[in-house]
Amino acid sequence: MVPKLVEPLAGRRILVVEDEYLIAMDVKDWLMAAGATVAGPIPSVDQALDLIKDEVLNAAVLDVNLGHGDTVYAVAAELGALGVPYLFATGDVRVSDANGYRDRPRLTKPYLEAELVRAMTELISRLPSEP
Repeated sequence: MVPKLVEPLAGRRILVVEDEYLIAMDVKDWLMAAGATVAGPIPSVDQALDLIKDEVLNAAVLDVNLGHGDTVYAVAAELGALGVPYLFATGDVRVSDANGYRDRPRLTKPYLEAELVRAMTELISRLPSEP
């Protein structure tokens, strides 16, 4: 008998906001391999905010710098207001002190698949159990 593979993120819908295509596709593939359904990847703040209005999300992975001087903090604020947990996955070691972002879970680029899946599993495990 072949043992069933563990999918620690099974049944979870995770938003990915990342402007670098290759990184975005890796993150999507890694989360899907862990059982998640991925919303995105989304490369911009405006697109992410539009998606958040229409989607039920369990968590999010957010790149801080989205090119052209844009940052993901407006998306983080909206997710926070909705009670959706998120982590920053960024190459920028300086995360804003505003609104408590500095204390948010963070992965520093480059990161590995196992690091992402472990961080997302820990983030989601803090959520209240669904009835």
